[in-house]
Amino acid sequence: MYNLFVAVLAYLIGSVSFAVIVSRLMGLDDPRSYGSGNPGATNVLRSGNKKAAILTLIGDAFKGWFAVWLVVHFGPGYGLGDPAIALAAIAVFLGHLYPVFFRFQGGKGVATAAGVLLAVNPILGAATLATWLIVAFFTRYSSLAALAAAVFAPLYYVFMFGPRVVALAILAMSVLLFWRHRANISKLIAGKESRIGEKKAAATGK
Repeated sequence: MYNLFVAVLAYLIGSVSFAVIVSRLMGLDDPRSYGSGNPGATNVLRSGNKKAAILTLIGDAFKGWFAVWLVVHFGPGYGLGDPAIALAAIAVFLGHLYPVFFRFQGGKGVATAAGVLLAVNPILGAATLATWLIVAFFTRYSSLAALAAAVFAPLYYVFMFGPRVVALAILAMSVLLFWRHRANISKLIAGKESRIGEKKAAATGK
């Protein structure tokens, strides 16, 4: 029963799309209508409004962190351990990808996944973020940086803690992240992927 509650609550938390909410509050175009069409911080940055992009990034990361943090800190009192943490991680991530409040049109999950990893373990989150930053700095491709971080995140966890159930949740998030970036992968191969900071254009698909 508690596990069901964890899954539903985490999914609803994940369904809050900060890209859309922040854009509306700041009078910007819906991020689903330009650039990649993805309601996430990188696409919001294409609007030219850095403040909106930063707020979106913080919000999406926070909800991932908050959903898992609740279970990490309060779960033991209800007999909840690693399985519930893994469930919360997957549920909040799926909420971001397919938000019930926004017709199931969500983002690709990079910031939310980062928040999840920071809640699971700060060192794990920092190592994964460092991977993203290094790749993004040298290539200026947000998608490529996200894919690299997705590859290393489950490896970092197993190296640090061993093959526990949370590792499976992180691996599942990585697989979903690759799936959500399949169009970006095609563009990277074709040399047509947009770089970080490029201005918006009409939406070309997710």
